[in-house]
This record gives sequence, C-alpha cells and structure tokens, in this order.
Amino acid sequence: MAKRDYYEVLGVSKNASEAELKKAYRKLAMKYHPDRNVDDSEKAEESFKEVKEAHEILSNAQKRAAYDQFGHAGVDQSMGGGQGAGPGGMGDIFDSVFGDIFGGAGRGGQGGQRVYRGADLAYDLDMALEEAVAGNTVQIRVPTHKSCGTCSGSGAKKGSSPTTCSTCQGHGQVRMSQGFFSVQQTCPECRGTGQMNKNPCGDCSGQGRVRDNKTISVKVPPGVDTGDRIRLGSEGEDGENGGPAGDLYVNVRVKAHAIFKRDDADLYCDVPISFVTASLGGELEVPTLDGKVTLKIPAETQSGKMFRLRGKGVKTVRGSHTGDLLCKAIVETPVNLTQKQKDLLTEFDKSMQDGGKRHSPKESSWVDGVKSFFEDMKF
Repeated sequence: MAKRDYYEVLGVSKNASEAELKKAYRKLAMKYHPDRNVDDSEKAEESFKEVKEAHEILSNAQKRAAYDQFGHAGVDQSMGGGQGAGPGGMGDIFDSVFGDIFGGAGRGGQGGQRVYRGADLAYDLDMALEEAVAGNTVQIRVPTHKSCGTCSGSGAKKGSSPTTCSTCQGHGQVRMSQGFFSVQQTCPECRGTGQMNKNPCGDCSGQGRVRDNKTISVKVPPGVDTGDRIRLGSEGEDGENGGPAGDLYVNVRVKAHAIFKRDDADLYCDVPISFVTASLGGELEVPTLDGKVTLKIPAETQSGKMFRLRGKGVKTVRGSHTGDLLCKAIVETPVNLTQKQKDLLTEFDKSMQDGGKRHSPKESSWVDGVKSFFEDMKF
C-alpha cells in the first residue's frame, strides 16, 4: 500500500514551522491513541504509527529536505525500514509525544537509562550605567551541578556497577491508569534513571553529580538596560546520563547612578544653578557619558526649565538612534549668608518691589489668583 504524503498525514502545509508540526503531531497522537479508540484500536494504532513516522521525517531538517526533493524514496533508507513504531511499541510512541506533559523529563539512553536535560540557570548581573551603555565582557561565577569525576556520572562506587531498577525494570518510568489514559510517570524508586546504586559513590552520594562553581565569560552588548536578559546556550547545569546541558540566562540590573537617571534611550540629570546665573544668564559645564560639554543658560531662566542635549543619551540594544540628555535647571537658594550679604539682599528686594509686578510675573499672577479665590468664596 502506497504511503500517504507526510504533510497530508499531519494536515499541515509544506512550509509549516517546527512549532506547527509539533502541535499537529500532538493533536493527532492524542486523537489516534488506542485507549481512546477501544472499538477499533487496530486501525487507530496504524494511524498512530503513520503520524509518528511523518513527524520523525518532517521534524528532522536533513530528512525533510531529502523528502521534499525525492519524496518517500529519499527517506525510506534513513527510516531503517520506516514501518511504524519500532521495537518500543505504542508505549514508547506515547511517551515521546506526551512524556514532557505527564512527568517524563528524559529520553532513552544507553544501557536502558533515561537521559535528562540539565536545568536552566539564572544569574543576576549588576552593572554600572557606564558599562551598560558602552557594553562590556565580564567574568561571572555560577554555582551549578556537574558530572561527578569519580564515578563518571554513574553514581556507583568505583569497582561496582548500577543494577536495573526492579520497580520500573530499567525503563525509568512507571505507568498509572487514569480513566482511558495510561499515563507514564517518573519512577519514584530510581527517579527516572532506570538503575539503582547499591554501592553509591562517596563523592556524589550516588547522585552522579556534584556541586561546583564555573567561571563564564559573558559578552554584554552596548545599550542594555534593567530587565534585559542574555541567553547562553548549554551553559546551564550538565544533563544526567549524557543528556544535554541546560541554558544560562543572565538578567541585567543597572545600578542607580549618582548623576544620571535613564528612561529608555534618554538620560536625565539635575543641574543646580545660582540665582544670579539664572537671572543674568551664563555658561555651565555639565557632564555627559562622553565627557563634559558647555551648557548655555539664557537670562531669566526659571527653576525646572529643561535643556535638551541632542545625541548625548543612549543607543539602546534594539534601537537605531541615540537618545538625548535632558538637563533640568534647579535654581539654588544661597545658604550660610554673612550679615553683609543679608543686608545686600534686603536692599535688592526693596529695589525689586519698587519695580512693581514686572520683575516677578509668576508671583504676581499667583497672588492675584489667590485673592480671586477667596473673594469667590464669600457669601
């Protein structure tokens, strides 16, 4: 009987993504599982095998390319006969589809053991603002588990060997019936390894792994900010029984700066100025991340006025432009005055009052507003 087109079997288009293939595979595997088709389990099993074969080919980039070019003739040999589920039967098929949902964390390994992917790790990296903006390469020490060197990860004492777990017969998982499902769960006795150590290794207590710290070089790109995350593939914990290592996620946290505050691509800073400079105008040197620049203060500058320095902010990781530096003028009231300075200010204030309202327009308008407010409240 001629085989059906694999794309047709899974019900996907020829340009389907890996995620779409996996979604279709799981849906059909659930649909054709024999436990859900007790009236026609034989036909359902055949459909189940057909779905699995189609997924095995299309989820492998090389096999998929060969199938797209030559059809079934290009992949029949790579399937090793390509018929159905192979020696593991329906149980292994169901485990490969739903193992990660119902407690299975590993895959079949050598000697009947199950291999497990190592855990992902997270590391909080504190950086100064200057480092985050410019980018840097930093060395970090990450606590992790690694394969025990004494027992080479077997967990058994030197000179002894692990024995097959009697509970799961070396499969690493046990089946539990839940309604029409036959659900596989990690064996509680051997914790999924499929083997037991009657003589455990003294260095790792039979775990096959030991605690350790490893130093990793992290290249931090320019423009990162608090909340950004850097993924380092396979830098997490080592897998068990030869499984792949997990990933390391470096979470960036930018420390508070003494001068600048950051908002995405823009920087902000407060610039204190004397009331004389604010009144008469002048020039001030202000800092930027590139060095000092001269800021011109126009006469009659009020406290709170913002000055924008174009291009003196940050170029973000995902942005194409550089932000600005916004300087907020803070008019500073003088302190620790001498008696002579106080007398001069008193004389200055009298001269200001002689000029009427024109010297303090905001104060005058505010006083008028307050007067109007109280007049409106009269009954």
